[in-house]
Parts: sequence; structure tokens; C-alpha cells
Amino acid sequence: MATSRAHRTPTAHDVRHGPPPDDGLRDRPAPSRDETSVRVRRFVREPFTADTWRRVAYALAALPLGVACAPLSLLGAPTGRWQRALARRLLGLPAGAEPPGPRRGLARALLAAPLNLLVLAVTGYGWSVVPMNLGRPLRAGSDYADSWGGPTFAGAWAFHALLGGVGFLLVMPWLGRAMAAVQLRLAAALLS
Repeated sequence: MATSRAHRTPTAHDVRHGPPPDDGLRDRPAPSRDETSVRVRRFVREPFTADTWRRVAYALAALPLGVACAPLSLLGAPTGRWQRALARRLLGLPAGAEPPGPRRGLARALLAAPLNLLVLAVTGYGWSVVPMNLGRPLRAGSDYADSWGGPTFAGAWAFHALLGGVGFLLVMPWLGRAMAAVQLRLAAALLS
């Protein structure tokens, strides 16, 4: 009969060294099958949610808007308001008390440019890998004899479609979520 830690009899080890440290893992029940299936469904559905595509749209639009806002803010345009509106609409940035002025717009455009460039590159590459690998047989000049999964056509296509196509399709939304969280923190710090 198993006893819980709270109701067990102290041992000689407990008297000398005290109770074992509580790491929080012993009393935590294993996830049920229902919880696991919910997690799997969420993982598989994530590429097809509106939130994922809003984050992709922000990743694609943030750098060009920032580049355009840098010189326009020097002319007094409300670039901070434009950048905050984009982050609010696509990432859910909370509304600020007062609109950021041109100086904040310039600072945000310059400070966020390296991050936005990195996010744009990762997003563009990661999402382009999906159709590129799913459509592997349609690529001109693709020699499947020496490619991974070869030497047969079916093996090469199956390998690329599953690992490169479906794999990136399932991973990119979660990577995009992490990158968007960093962009959102930066936008909140510079535009609020």
C-alpha cells in the first residue's frame, strides 16, 4: 500500500538530514490522455490559426514599415503611431495613454531594425521551406538519386515532404510565437 509523503513515518534519514527536497515533480500527476490529445491537437492546428498568420504578417511588415518610418519621422510624421497601430492590430499591443511622437517612432524604427531583419529572414526562410519541400518533385533539375531519401523518387519525395514540409509547417508557428513575443516586448517598451 502506497502512502503519501505527508502521512509517511519518518525514517532515520529524515531525522539526520531532514525531509527530502520538494522539487514539485513527485506529487504532480502525469498528464491524462485527454490533456495529451488536446496538446497534440493544438500543436497540429497552430499553423492554421489566425493568430499564426497575424504574427507572420507582422514579421513581414515590421521591417519595411520601420525603414519607411526612419526618414519620415525626421520630417515630423506620426511614425510612432503607425508602428504602434501595426503592433496593436497584429500582435495585440495594449493601447498607450498618449500617442508616441516622431522621436519615439525614430528610436523604435532604429532600435528594432536588427531584430525585425532577423525575424523577417527566419520567417521568410522557414515558411518558404514548406512548399519547397512539399513540391520537391516539381522543382526543375532535382535529381532524386543522390538526395536524402533516395535513390527512388518516392523515397526522396516522402523524406522531403515529411521532414522539410510537414516538419517546418508544425515548427514555424511556435518559432514565430517566440519571435513575436520578443518583438511585442520591444514595441511595448519603446512605444508605450
